[in-house]
Amino acid sequence: MPAFVGAVQVMNITSGGVFHIGDVFQVHPVSTTKTFAGAGSFNTGETLAIENHQSATNTLDNDVVDQGQFFNL
Repeated sequence: MPAFVGAVQVMNITSGGVFHIGDVFQVHPVSTTKTFAGAGSFNTGETLAIENHQSATNTLDNDVVDQGQFFNL
């Protein structure tokens, strides 16, 4: 059902966000990201004892496309 919308002020929309006013059937915000992290980066817990003496993160990526956003409807 159509509606009357008053004044709208948009301060910021992130890269994965959607701003829509009006009738809509489906909205699909799609984004991809690649994360590189070294040893012990995503450890969680109350008491951790982590020893990483020599650590290197391989960020060399020879392929051009990892997983596309094709057919994400």
